[in-house]
Amino acid sequence: MNYYLGIDGGGTKTECLLVDETGRVAAHVLTDGCSYKEIGVSDAVKKIMYIISRCIDADNEVSVDKIRGMAIGLPCYGESPKSDVLLWEGLKTGLGSIPFYLANDVEVGWAGSLALKPGINIVAGTGSIAFGKSRENVSARSGGWSTFFGDEGSCYWLGRRTMELFTKQADGRVKEGELYHILKDELKIRDIQDFIERMETEYAPNRSKVASLQRILFSAAKAGDASAIKLYQEAADELFMLVYSLACRLNFIGNEFIVSYSGGLFHASEFVIPYLKDKVEAIGGKLVKPIFTPVQGAVLLAIHMFSELLSDRDVTQFKFINKE
Repeated sequence: MNYYLGIDGGGTKTECLLVDETGRVAAHVLTDGCSYKEIGVSDAVKKIMYIISRCIDADNEVSVDKIRGMAIGLPCYGESPKSDVLLWEGLKTGLGSIPFYLANDVEVGWAGSLALKPGINIVAGTGSIAFGKSRENVSARSGGWSTFFGDEGSCYWLGRRTMELFTKQADGRVKEGELYHILKDELKIRDIQDFIERMETEYAPNRSKVASLQRILFSAAKAGDASAIKLYQEAADELFMLVYSLACRLNFIGNEFIVSYSGGLFHASEFVIPYLKDKVEAIGGKLVKPIFTPVQGAVLLAIHMFSELLSDRDVTQFKFINKE
């Protein structure tokens, strides 16, 4: 039996899925983030090799020589030529003769959400980026520039905006809302001035911790805080800009096209999806739910690139059969 392995890496979590050629899931492993910008290239490679070894060891029937291909989606890949080379060389050394495809995690998100079909996928997790592929097989990406001056619409971006909104509610620039009380309770802040040191020392150096503040914003939005709800609408505006730029570059404008999504931000879908849907439909697009998960998309990419199994079939009909 031949096997294929997919990895969906991110700033917060890394997911690995090992599947045989019939679709049976041999192993599914989850660990924390593998962004080289946070932990360094060497540790990122070690983490990826570790999760691969855990996946292979999880099923006694699987051996390295039975793996016919891997697709690995990593955050920030494609943004630094030097780091890209180091990542590729590190994985090549670790994987030896196993063929693998290395891409940005947005591509495996697209592969899963749209089952390898033409269209656009938005990834809004710790960071934000979009990837699209045209009917002519031309691909392009938008966003994903930098934590410092980009990642608009992401959980990190909303985490920073959450800090800003909290301070404005605290000093009266914005009407005090549920966010003010929820954040104080969640973070156990007694003296409001302690907020500055807490954010600067504990949160600011850690991208994932900043992104985690989006969950507090979500609680405030659910509690009816109008300012929190507005921030989600602003996030949707930013994500739509990613879609629009790709729709123009891939010649989708004036034709029907599909847009899907993945990433942690969409846990707050009730405050993002309806607003985003209206804007996408206004330019001829159709916002659709993901068909597969990003890690399943990575597996599909591996099968597509390193076998003939998907060449003559509709990928949407592929079945992932979970272990009993």
